[in-house]
Amino acid sequence: MNIFIIVTGIFLLGWNSPVEAKQFKTDCELVRALRQNGFPETQLRDWACLIFAESSRQTQLTHKNRNGSTDYGLFQINSKYWCGTGKKGGDCNVRCEDLLDDNIVDDSKCAKKIFKRHGFKAWYGWQSKCQGKALPNISQC
Repeated sequence: MNIFIIVTGIFLLGWNSPVEAKQFKTDCELVRALRQNGFPETQLRDWACLIFAESSRQTQLTHKNRNGSTDYGLFQINSKYWCGTGKKGGDCNVRCEDLLDDNIVDDSKCAKKIFKRHGFKAWYGWQSKCQGKALPNISQC
């Protein structure tokens, strides 16, 4: 009986463990991940700037908006249009909560879909901090 209680306790602790998040420490670390996820080389400086402006390179970041929606993850993907809260949904057909972990594959696919429809102008962080401004130097990455 004691073994059952211990095993059950360990299982429940594992089940409720927090999401593994990622903080990209440098632009080069981020750029390597973006390359692995198929972002075009010609856009990497803009993506690196956008991500720093939106999330400071943190995958676990959320931001509540005035309209009641929430932005999630590295790319700050909005729950009103692109992801579903608690279940797969939105135009990217992903759970918003899945955009908060250290696996950026689903985030990247969704960000590229947003970009295909709206370009970088879909992100206010890019408009205010990157558009027409000096972009990160990634030549050594």
